[in-house]
Amino acid sequence: MDPMEELLFRNFQRLRDLKFDDEKLTTTTSREQQKTETSVEKCFDRFDELRFTQPRLSQIFRLEHQYYLDAMLRRLPTNYECLDSSRTWCVYWILQAAQLLSFTFDDQTLENVVQFLSKCRTPTGGFGGGPGQYAHLAPTYAAVNSLCIIGTEEAYRAIDRPTLVHFLFSVRESDGSYRLHVDGETDVRGAYCAISCAKLLNLPEPVIRELFAGTGDWIAKCQTYEGGFGGAPDLEAHGGYTFCGIAGLALLNEADKCDKQALLQWTLRRQMSYEGGFQGRTNKLVDGCYSFWVGASIPIAQAILSGDDKEMEHTLFDVGALQEYILICCQKQNGGLIDKPGKPQDLYHTCYTLSGVSIAQHTESASCPQVMGDTINELLPTHPLFNIPPKAVAAARSHFSNSNDTEFVVSDENSKAEDKQDS
Repeated sequence: MDPMEELLFRNFQRLRDLKFDDEKLTTTTSREQQKTETSVEKCFDRFDELRFTQPRLSQIFRLEHQYYLDAMLRRLPTNYECLDSSRTWCVYWILQAAQLLSFTFDDQTLENVVQFLSKCRTPTGGFGGGPGQYAHLAPTYAAVNSLCIIGTEEAYRAIDRPTLVHFLFSVRESDGSYRLHVDGETDVRGAYCAISCAKLLNLPEPVIRELFAGTGDWIAKCQTYEGGFGGAPDLEAHGGYTFCGIAGLALLNEADKCDKQALLQWTLRRQMSYEGGFQGRTNKLVDGCYSFWVGASIPIAQAILSGDDKEMEHTLFDVGALQEYILICCQKQNGGLIDKPGKPQDLYHTCYTLSGVSIAQHTESASCPQVMGDTINELLPTHPLFNIPPKAVAAARSHFSNSNDTEFVVSDENSKAEDKQDS
């Protein structure tokens, strides 16, 4: 699509021809798909009826989303008790969504966030999901991203690179794969989280080489016959794991180890013809979070394939249809965004739906974003490999390139031996 071309809402009446055809053989899967399409159709019909009398329907509910994020950062409701081990994630989802909306918290609030995340840092390196919890790669990724979004000297000091490297070696396996925590499960999320943290914190190249020797080969084994990536070798291709796989390989500069054409084809097939959003797996339902997980995987794959192929300079998925789905079907009037119509808002989907919209708007042209609807809908860009602001990536890497904390563990065997002695 030409980045100068105006994005227009699709003709929703004609779109009905794209709805799922069960060919007179109904299954649980087909019934769920038809149910979802019916709920989306109601949103499209309401938008068609009211769009000219209520122009706000074509806008991102920016203020409502900001109020929602501000309230959630200050006090989580009781139904978030089940996410006690994901409190660092909640912080990241809020901060990332807020910056996309150009919303900044006051200095005192951000200072309190840094203090909270510092309490989540473990003595052995890495971060837990909350204070006093075990170190785990997923909340470590969330905490590092959050602190880099804040980007103050205090925030950077909350990251102890030498102990973090020790933790990374302690969860590294000899084949280059990563456990999410000591004695925990191994999957491609762990590899991506480790790579992302290492690259964002600008660890020295000798440490990077030893940490990720064999990791690219292991990630490549997670690619399936469909083209996407599973959580581990021989598992089903999945949108979230696919992002982790290709982003990890891209950060290691080892993307040539996977089948890039098959990957691109698989990701492009995940966009739903009628709904406009992405599904996460073959024969699954649309879900707003895959706006980022799959939506970001496409430009990464295109960038890797670009070379002399001019076609790859243009976004290959329908960026207008994706924004349409988020705008019309995934916003709550009182703030926050959702998976699909009928679902409650939550921080996870608020973060990743907005991140997906940002990718759709900025993936082709930084100078001329492709914005659906009102110009107020333009979001700030996000880095497709880290999912934090590009300026935060540059600032963090610059800061840590000048850091003098150079006493790094450079042997995973020594690290594992020390951990065994500690236990």
